[in-house]
Amino acid sequence: MQVNINNSRDIQKLSLAFGVNAEERKDGTFPVFFRHVRGKKVLFLTDESTLCFARQLFELFKAEGVAFSVYTCPSKEPALDEATIENCGAHVQDAEYLLAVGSGTLNDLAKYVGSRLRIPSGVYATAPSMDGYTSGVTPVIEKGKKITYPAQVASDVLIDYSVLTGAPRIMTGAGVGDILAKYTALSDWKISSLLKNERFVTQAAALMRNAVDTCNAGIPAILAGEQAGVKTLMNALLISGYAMVLAGNSRPASGAEHHMSHYLEMDFLRRGRSIPLHGIKVGLGTAVSLYLYRTVKERKDFAGREIIIKQAEELPSPEDVLNVLRKFDCPTQFSEIGISRDTMRNMLFEAHLIRDRYTILALYHENNLMKEAADDILDRYY
Repeated sequence: MQVNINNSRDIQKLSLAFGVNAEERKDGTFPVFFRHVRGKKVLFLTDESTLCFARQLFELFKAEGVAFSVYTCPSKEPALDEATIENCGAHVQDAEYLLAVGSGTLNDLAKYVGSRLRIPSGVYATAPSMDGYTSGVTPVIEKGKKITYPAQVASDVLIDYSVLTGAPRIMTGAGVGDILAKYTALSDWKISSLLKNERFVTQAAALMRNAVDTCNAGIPAILAGEQAGVKTLMNALLISGYAMVLAGNSRPASGAEHHMSHYLEMDFLRRGRSIPLHGIKVGLGTAVSLYLYRTVKERKDFAGREIIIKQAEELPSPEDVLNVLRKFDCPTQFSEIGISRDTMRNMLFEAHLIRDRYTILALYHENNLMKEAADDILDRYY
């Protein structure tokens, strides 16, 4: 599947193959989307931060003759937990379409609630900050633990580059971090296929790798806030969701770096603290995973060591990734996101237990290598 992620027609064609209308605003409106929702009652899902973007759409909906109502989560940074889901469900009432106005949590909320109530959903993207726009899964916080559930894929992703290019720099950096994480996620999937005979979907992996490489090459334009650069990033984020759908799971997009992020999220929840952006935590986890790959040649011999060394040759260095994140004003040390050194140490020894999935973290524990590596990781990245 050859896709030029800088080509709108290629992205549109790919999106339609997955049943998604990925529509850029044209002549001030979204004609395909409005054909989908005309005659339906639309419920906007917003939070206190994104309500302003929804208000910008009200006149457009009125002009198109589409009925709508609004539910605003009573928070600037809601979490997708039982209370948020219950409160949203209570406000759905007679809605026939759910439109999230936001990015991570609100997009996931619309997909999750829509799946369970059999109501189609879409999203008006307000930042190129994460890769869940087109994925078929939703991470939900239940009793303090993060659990990933299947969910419907958004039927519409509405893209307005006047909004996306104006997103806070750190949110764009979080999206870049989430894309660069695919280097290690794909490597984790590959080593699991070679060492544990896990099913590997070449088409999904190739689609994801092409998007990552193209996005990485476009970093200067993204940093400059150019529409072409932000478009490359947004399209890579969309493709990440499609790669997951092709694979039938999150393997093309999520490995040890995501397990570390999820581990830290649960720590923030236990302490009642605000959770840093997903892509920031994932970016830091990517640096650790890259360190583990790049230094495996220094470790004692174990079954499959040469496979890991060969895989590491295809990866950037931890410093490469951290240098990019630094340019987006993202934290590049774990201490900067408000966790203790002990929590980071525990993460190194426990995050591989988050999911029954073979990754570079799991390999280090399987071969009793983490005790040797942990202190150096802490000294470098805490």
